[in-house]
Amino acid sequence: MGRAWKFGNNVNTDLITPGRYNLTAEPAELAKICFVEYRPEFAREVRQDDFVVGGRNFGCGSSRETAVIALKAAGVRAVIAQSFARIFYRNCINNGLLAIELNAEGIQEGDELEYDEQAQKLRNATRDEEYEVNVPQVLLTTVREGGVAEFIRKKGFEALEELFANDA
Repeated sequence: MGRAWKFGNNVNTDLITPGRYNLTAEPAELAKICFVEYRPEFAREVRQDDFVVGGRNFGCGSSRETAVIALKAAGVRAVIAQSFARIFYRNCINNGLLAIELNAEGIQEGDELEYDEQAQKLRNATRDEEYEVNVPQVLLTTVREGGVAEFIRKKGFEALEELFANDA
């Protein structure tokens, strides 16, 4: 169970990790600057397993991988958005951050959410609502393994190729 942090449409990677603070790839340091200029309270108040909820085109802008690393290191359980910028979504796969495509207009700031991977459902405990989701197997697998690099380290490149081929 985690709280919803509500954002709008077109949240770009510069808002998540502003360029002038992007001086490191160290996850713990990036977590400290997550949304530092856009929502300064985020890095201080986000808790393990909280959810970031956006609208359309979440993660647009530069192909800043540090945005995904920062969110994951801050403890974010998943990013939920109606749609994602392609490179941001791919960075979620690469780094093992759960990205759920869902029209989340009904989810409000502070709502308590719970994701059930097995049932592929997102539950809003605050509003007693449940949403069916369909997270691709390749994303679920890389999230479980900690990202693509960890997957390859543990299972080999051939297993990764097979995973992507089976999820096409």
